[in-house]
This record gives sequence, structure tokens and C-alpha cells, in this order.
Amino acid sequence: MAVVPGRPNGKLDPGHLADLLVSVGSRRDRAAFAELFRYFGPRVKAYLMRQGASEAQAEELVQEAMIMVWRRAESFDRTKSGASTWIFTIARNKRIDALRREKRPEFDPQDPALVPAPTENADDVVEAGQQSLRLSIAIKDLSREQADLVRMAYFEDKAHGAIAEETALPLGTVKSRLRLALGHLRKALVEEQ
Repeated sequence: MAVVPGRPNGKLDPGHLADLLVSVGSRRDRAAFAELFRYFGPRVKAYLMRQGASEAQAEELVQEAMIMVWRRAESFDRTKSGASTWIFTIARNKRIDALRREKRPEFDPQDPALVPAPTENADDVVEAGQQSLRLSIAIKDLSREQADLVRMAYFEDKAHGAIAEETALPLGTVKSRLRLALGHLRKALVEEQ
């Protein structure tokens, strides 16, 4: 590592760092990249940990950031920023991306809310429509009283006791009239087939 005399803590000259980055961008200089990695790796890791990343996550983010430095070094412009600013900005952006991934749950294609309802077979839909039509015709053939009891019990989903109270009929009478009405409906539907 090229330490500049008189620089404390082994810091490299900012101009030298920019030269290393330009070398990586223009010539894919592996030695220059290794020197950048040795210098910035621990510093970026410490920065990311101060930002709240765990040690393992910080190490992973350092790897991602330095890979981005390698890939995008040719876009570095020393007239716009220093090498440190450029590299730490990449690391900060990698940290933000990681936070976004953590807050956004993984897509689960088996989530019942995302799975569309199975489509019905066209034959089944047609048959259900025909059965509904036959049932409507059969109910019209019942007496008015029986049709009303069937409507209340099966279409309005009322309990037999509630129907008895509403019609002022004894509970046994409601049950027996419903049984008779269902018998007529069954007979009418079987004859249609």
C-alpha cells in the first residue's frame, strides 16, 4: 500500500485514490483495484455498521459495493467528486437497496390471495344454468304456500322455527309442508331428465 509520508493512520492521498480508480476504469488494472479494496473495504464496512448493518450484512454489502466499483469505474469523474465520495455513495445506495428488500416481503406465488380462483368448466356452467332454470320452473308449479316456504327455507336461509313464527303455522306443519314441496320438486326434476 502506498502510504503518503506525513499522512496519519495510513491514509492515501485523495489524488492517488482517484488515479487508482481511473486505472481500474480505463485499463481494468487489478493491482489498482486490490489497493482500493484493501483501503476502502474496512472503512466502508465500518461506515455500514455505523448505519445499522450487522457485521455479516456489512461484509456482504462491501462485496456488492466493490463489485459495482469494478464494473462502473469508467464512469468515475474526478472533476465531479473524489474517489472516497464516489465509493461511499455506492455503498450507501447498496445499504438502501438492502433495507428496501428487507421491508418488502418475498413474493409467494402460492399465497391464496394471489392465486386466481379455478375457472369452471364450460359444460358445468351450462349444466348449472339449465338446472337453475328447471328448478325455477318446478317451483312455479308448486302451490303459492309451498313456494313461499321453499323460498324462505332455502333462498333466505331461515330456520324452520323462524318460518313458523313468521307464517303463524305450527313448526310441525312447516316441516311437513317443506317435505311435501321438496318431494314435488324432486319428482319434477327427475321427470325433466
